[in-house]
Amino acid sequence: MAEIRVVHYLNQFFGQIGGEEKADITPFSQEGPVGPGTALQKELASDIKIVGTVICGDTYFNENIEAAADKITSLVAGFKPDLLIAGPAFNAGRYGMACGAVCKAVQEKLNIPVVTGMYEENPGADMYKKDVYIVKTGNSAAQMRKAIPALAKLAMRLVRGEALGSSAEEGYLARGVRKNVFHKQRGSARAVAMLLQKIKGETFATEYPMPVFDRVSPRPAIKDLSKAKLALVTSGGIVPKGNPDRIESSSASKFGRYDITGVNDLTKETYETAHGGYDPVYANEDADRVLPVDVLRQLEKEKAIGSLHNIYYATVGNGTSIANAKKYAHAIGEELKQEKVDGIILTST
Repeated sequence: MAEIRVVHYLNQFFGQIGGEEKADITPFSQEGPVGPGTALQKELASDIKIVGTVICGDTYFNENIEAAADKITSLVAGFKPDLLIAGPAFNAGRYGMACGAVCKAVQEKLNIPVVTGMYEENPGADMYKKDVYIVKTGNSAAQMRKAIPALAKLAMRLVRGEALGSSAEEGYLARGVRKNVFHKQRGSARAVAMLLQKIKGETFATEYPMPVFDRVSPRPAIKDLSKAKLALVTSGGIVPKGNPDRIESSSASKFGRYDITGVNDLTKETYETAHGGYDPVYANEDADRVLPVDVLRQLEKEKAIGSLHNIYYATVGNGTSIANAKKYAHAIGEELKQEKVDGIILTST
């Protein structure tokens, strides 16, 4: 039986190169499995071998998407693979975007099956789920033991050309593809059965799940900024030195509110970032780069704005669930509404 050759794509962390300080490394390859690839190899059939691993820093990839994707595709091609597996990326946004982009590029240019794994709220999942197969995972690497077998199972079916069932049956994220199938019962009978289950409070699954669109209508523009009270909110993790509220560097379970009365500049002696999803060096040198207190104080002095609210709000967006983000937004919004704030400047990273 001919050996099925697999290439595995990893970022700098799972590729065992380093953390955020190595996120700018350029793509390179090495033979055999690395890191989670070792566990992945154990889940694959005996005739399927990880012959090479391609590694790239998350920051480098996302700042050089086209060049990085081309280079990685070339490195993958050098192993003459039959299959590409990327990740899993869980809820790491930049890693997810890279896994999705790499899979799409390899699928289009090398014409081989590809598969990756992500948490459903990963931005990479939303971006690439219609292009490539994405196995549904938990939101952190703590779920690696569950993710690897699921990833291997779907990968083996894809590379062997087996017909796949629905996303619910196979464990991948729905791709928006509809297929005609024959059913023992006609639609009306199934609809009545589902209605009865719903009335009884029993568990049921719709055959036609509707997409959920999070659309927010923009508010009217502020008519006169010179009289407006503005507030600062950030998901960039800017906190007073020492992170007094112990906001987590990833998957934040809280937000903080901090008084900036009399503060005209966020210095490296007094402020820092708690964020674990980007290189903190420049933010720690000058936190105004993420939270522009200095500029707004100047605009306040020039009377270009009415005033800057004396409390700012901060959390960490890295890995934070959409549900928690909405909860924080509602709480912060209610407080700022009570303080009669006219507008909010929301900064990220």
